[in-house]
Amino acid sequence: MTATPAAEQPTAPASAGTARDPRRWLILGVICLAQLVVILDNTILNVAVPTLTAELGATTADVQWIINAYVLVQAGLLLTAGAAADRYGRRRLLLTGLALFGLGSLAAGLAQDTGQLIAARAGMGVGGALLLTTTLAVAVQVFDDEERVRAIGIWAAVNALGFAAGPLAGGVLLDHFWWGSLFLVNLPVVALGLVAVTVLVPESRAERSQRPDLLGALLSTVAMTSLVYAVVSGPDHGWTSPYVLAGAGLGACALAGFVLWERRVTDPMLDMGFFRDRTFTGAVFGAVLITFGSGGALYLLTQQLQFVLGYGPLEAGLRTAPFALTVVLLNFTGLSARLSTRLGIPGAVALGMTLLACGLAAVALAGRVVDGYGGLLVGLVLMGVGCAFANPAMAVAVLGAIPREKAGAGAGIEGTVTEFGSGLGVAVLGAVLSARFSALVPVTAASLPAALAAADSATERHTVTRAFGSALETGQLVGAAAVLTGGLVASTLLRRAARTAAPTPVPVTDPA
Repeated sequence: MTATPAAEQPTAPASAGTARDPRRWLILGVICLAQLVVILDNTILNVAVPTLTAELGATTADVQWIINAYVLVQAGLLLTAGAAADRYGRRRLLLTGLALFGLGSLAAGLAQDTGQLIAARAGMGVGGALLLTTTLAVAVQVFDDEERVRAIGIWAAVNALGFAAGPLAGGVLLDHFWWGSLFLVNLPVVALGLVAVTVLVPESRAERSQRPDLLGALLSTVAMTSLVYAVVSGPDHGWTSPYVLAGAGLGACALAGFVLWERRVTDPMLDMGFFRDRTFTGAVFGAVLITFGSGGALYLLTQQLQFVLGYGPLEAGLRTAPFALTVVLLNFTGLSARLSTRLGIPGAVALGMTLLACGLAAVALAGRVVDGYGGLLVGLVLMGVGCAFANPAMAVAVLGAIPREKAGAGAGIEGTVTEFGSGLGVAVLGAVLSARFSALVPVTAASLPAALAAADSATERHTVTRAFGSALETGQLVGAAAVLTGGLVASTLLRRAARTAAPTPVPVTDPA
C-alpha cells in the first residue's frame, strides 16, 4: 500500500481541542510569501509611470488602466474566489491562483504594447483574488483559537510590508533593469510557492458541498467591479462624469440584485444572515474605515513628501517605511497578539483605531509643531501601532462570526471590504484635497504642478504651495475623524455582541 502524501490528506480544521500541526508556522510562511507578491503588485507600479509613458508610449488613460485593471479584477472576484475555495478546496485554489498569477506576470513582463500589458494585468488580478482569499482561509484552518490572533497578525503584517515595499522595490528594479523586471521578479517566488504549497499545505474544504451559485457569482463580480471602478475613477474623471455615474449605477443595481438573490437561493454564496450578527457587522464597519483612513492618508502623505517637502519618489517611499516596519515589528514579535488577547477584540479595535486616528492627526499637524520629517515620523509610528492592533482584531472578528467551513467566504468578505475601503479613502480624501486646494489657491488649476506653472511670481508660488499643504492637512484630518468615529462605533457593536453571546449565569438557590 502506498502512503498518501501529507499535503493531500484532508485534515480537520484546527480547534482548541485538537493536536496542532507541527508544520503550521512553516505553512504560514509559505502562504505569507504568496500573499506578499500580490500586495506588492498593488503599489509597485506607482514609481513606473514615467517609464511606461516613455517606453510604451502609454497615455494617461493607458496608465490608469494598467494600474486599475489589476485592482478592478481582483476586487470584483474576491467574494466569488472565497466561495469557490470553500467548495472546491482551498489548497487547490491556492495552487491555481499561484499558477494564474505567474502566467499573468510572465505575459506582463514580455508585453510589447499597452493593450497586452493591460490584459496581462487583468489576468494577474484573477490569480491575485484567489491568493488573497485562500491564504487567509488556510491560516484559519491550520491554527487553533489560541494561536489564530497571532497568525492573522503576521498575515496582516505581511500585507502592510508589501504595501509599503512596493514603491521601494519598483524603484530599485527600475534603477538596474528594464520595466518588465517589475513583473518577472514574481516568477521565482511563484515557482517556490507552487512547490512549497504542494508539499506542505493540507487540503481543506467545506464539509457540505453546495450547489454553485453562478448567478450570485456574476452579480457580485459586476457589483464590486463597477463600484470600485466608480470610486477609483471619480478623482480623475469627476464625480458627475458619465463614466463614474454609469459605474456607480450599474454597481448599485447589481449589488441590490445580489442581495435579493442571495436571500432566496437555497445555497447562497454569501449568507445574508451574517449581517444580523453584531460582531460581523461591527468588524466589517471598522475594517472599511480603518482602510479608508490608512489608505487615503498614505496617498496624501506621498504627495506631502514629494510636493511640499521636496523628496523624490524613492526618498518618499523610504520615509513612509516606518509605518509598515512598526506593524511588522509588533506582529512578528507577538506583542500585538498578547495585548489583544488581554484587551479582547473590542478593546483592541478601540485602542488600535484611536491610535491610528492620533497618528493621522499628528501627520496632518506635523508641520505646525516640528519642522521637517520628525513630526511625520511620530505620526507614522502611531499609525503603525494602531494598525498592528486593529487590523488583526477585526479580521479575527469577521472570520470568527462565520462558520469555519466557510472560511473562504469570510476571507473573501474581509478582502472585499479592505479593497473597497482603501479605494474609497483615496477617492474621498483626494476629493477633499482637491476641493480645499481649489478654494484656497489664487490661480485656476487642477493640480499643484499646474498651479505652480501658472503662478506669476515667487511669492505667488509660495502661497500656492502653502495652500496645497493646508489642503493636505484638511484631508488627513477628515481621515482621522472618520477612523476615530469608526473605531468607537465598531468597538461598541463588538462589546454589545460579546455581552449578548456571554452565557447567562444560572441562579443558585439556597437549599436552606
